[in-house]
Amino acid sequence: MDTDIIEIILTFVITVLLAIPLGKYISKVFKGEKTLLDFLSAFEKWIFRISGINAEEEMNWKQNLKAMITINLIWLIWAISILMIQGQLFLNPDNISGMSFSQAFNTSVSFMTNTNLQHYSGETSASYLSQLIVMCFLQFVSAGTGIAAAAILFKGLAGKSGSDTGNFYVLLVRSCTRILLPLAIIFGLFLLFNGTPSTLEGAQEIITLQGDTVRVA
Repeated sequence: MDTDIIEIILTFVITVLLAIPLGKYISKVFKGEKTLLDFLSAFEKWIFRISGINAEEEMNWKQNLKAMITINLIWLIWAISILMIQGQLFLNPDNISGMSFSQAFNTSVSFMTNTNLQHYSGETSASYLSQLIVMCFLQFVSAGTGIAAAAILFKGLAGKSGSDTGNFYVLLVRSCTRILLPLAIIFGLFLLFNGTPSTLEGAQEIITLQGDTVRVA
């Protein structure tokens, strides 16, 4: 019992200690102040250019809401389509068939809303391609959407106006490039050096101690 309490206290303390510098950094990112990752601005400008986004345009809350709903609708259609036709696409060494519309819809909505509810086994129902460009992609951009929406809310509260709340697309891109991408690289390297397995090979056949032959992802 004492160990459980200590673990809870340590988790709380570590969270607070990490939240302070990370919170200050996020504030600088959205205020446009100088940070160590300003070199990514060239990459962000390239994204804005090919997407036809005017990064200098200020949006009111209605425009930001429309932008958020529109891009999430596009992601929803994209995710459902990939999951339904994954059986005909590449990076599918185990020949996993496409999902039914109901399962693809449920899965797409779940990951798009950052709920990550799964009514299936990922190793037997989703190809590597689907896991990469649907599940992992939506886990990333859904978090970016939440951060961008929070930034818009705080901008509106700070300015006491709904007419100058920033640009959703700019906030979304910066959430992904300046906040989530660096964190993903750091934790990815930690998992890599920790020996976490990662492969695009198909399931392997192994013989258990009981002598049974099973397929393991």
